[in-house]
Amino acid sequence: MPYHIDTIACQTTRPIDIIDITAEVRSALEKSGLKQGTVTVLSRHTTACININEQETRLVQDMITFLKRLVPRDGDYLHNLEPIDGRDNAHSHLLGLFMNSTESIPFADGRMLLGEWQSIFLIELDGPRKERQVLVQIQGE
Repeated sequence: MPYHIDTIACQTTRPIDIIDITAEVRSALEKSGLKQGTVTVLSRHTTACININEQETRLVQDMITFLKRLVPRDGDYLHNLEPIDGRDNAHSHLLGLFMNSTESIPFADGRMLLGEWQSIFLIELDGPRKERQVLVQIQGE
């Protein structure tokens, strides 16, 4: 089965950042030339996830507020006693337990079959970061 791989690079600017990457995934699909199959979107990081949800400004802010309340940054976490890369980011890893590193989206006639209100997000849990990479693998015919 033919496939195409592309990479999306994102810079994040906030500790928790929700970035709509739908247009970039669409562009990768168009470049592939494939007409039907599956798009798999993968975050290549343990503290940045992929999610499908609605792109609405106030809802996105609600999501950020919810995540901050769910796992507070200042919790008493063992991981923060000796952080591997100098980042006190146990809260980011714990939030990642509730999210996906991948999403798979079917496509037909060269178009993703997302619902009317669905967008694809990279969710940064440990920002800001100069670069986050999202792998897009498209399989089909």
